[in-house]
Amino acid sequence: MTSLGERASSAVGPTVVQRWRAVKWVVVGIIVIAAASTLTTVLTSPRPGGRMEAGSTSADGAHALISLLRDQGVDVVEAGSIADVERAARPDTLLVLAETHFLTDDDGLRRLAAVPGDRLLVEPVARTRNELAPDIRIALSSTLGGAPDCDMPEANRAGEVQFGVSMTYEAEHGTALTRCYGGALVRYSEGGHTVTVVGSSDFMTNAGLLKEGNAALAMNLAGTRSRLIWYAPQQFATGSQGGAAFVDLIPSRAKWIVWQLCVAVILVALWRSRRVGPLVAEDLPVVVRASETVEGRGRLYRSRRARDRASEALRTAALHRMLPRLGLGPNAEPTSVVQAVAQRIGADPNTLGPLLFGPPPDTDADLVNLANQLDDIERQVALS
Repeated sequence: MTSLGERASSAVGPTVVQRWRAVKWVVVGIIVIAAASTLTTVLTSPRPGGRMEAGSTSADGAHALISLLRDQGVDVVEAGSIADVERAARPDTLLVLAETHFLTDDDGLRRLAAVPGDRLLVEPVARTRNELAPDIRIALSSTLGGAPDCDMPEANRAGEVQFGVSMTYEAEHGTALTRCYGGALVRYSEGGHTVTVVGSSDFMTNAGLLKEGNAALAMNLAGTRSRLIWYAPQQFATGSQGGAAFVDLIPSRAKWIVWQLCVAVILVALWRSRRVGPLVAEDLPVVVRASETVEGRGRLYRSRRARDRASEALRTAALHRMLPRLGLGPNAEPTSVVQAVAQRIGADPNTLGPLLFGPPPDTDADLVNLANQLDDIERQVALS
């Protein structure tokens, strides 16, 4: 004999709890797979960033070179602002300044020129050269790389390299200048600084390190000192703050327009969020009486001759209404239910058992008789 809970689920379909028990492990598995996939993507996907940015793993980033230098024992300081450079600079440090379009402040360049230590300038524009490497100028030729053809130890140890298209430099005012790779790499000394200038950054990027002697030259140039300050600005520098305010980037003539748009957005938000009063109850478009629903379901059972399902529905509904009155739970055993009903109404348990938990009726007349008997038992339980 089956329990009441099992008969109820078979008559009216599985409950929400039963459905959740059936699918919960599938849901948990999907969540675990999605979390693992997301974590793998986060850990293995390239970290985007600007050109020559120390933490960027994209093709034009410098993460690979920074990692190689640190593996060789070089103390690499990733400076995010000119103030960071000033705090980290010492006479025994090397400042690597990778030119980006964010380096436009003349006062900031003068502050960089005043820091102690050696300098390695990568693709410097005219403004940067005037402040940090005033003794060189751009030559008329360009180069793609090749053999060093000079007496600079770092270049000779690296051998042939591929710069891509690189600018070349020559001396200004008769300065003693060491020129390598046709002038793409130059070096001179002035004011206690060793100034090294290279006309291309391609050989130092993550993608460029794999070509010929590029990795060797990049490590040789950047690893001349035990402490390296890497500065490739990724935001506009203003004073010691290291970044320009958003308002400063708006043209002066457009500021009033921007402020008016902000006010308009706030007013629209306040207007749309206003309270328009309590909720209004609306009548349902169609009201279906319970009797019609029962009658329709009965006709459906009759058309399909589903006396088994109809009897199960009748018995389950009657038991759900009687069990609370008998002090029994929904999962009570059939024998316990029969004994409790028999004691309550004084009937024979052998007669009640087939009525409450028996086989389905054979004919429609038997089904009607079962419904009447169940209704009579339920009425007696309620009155006793």
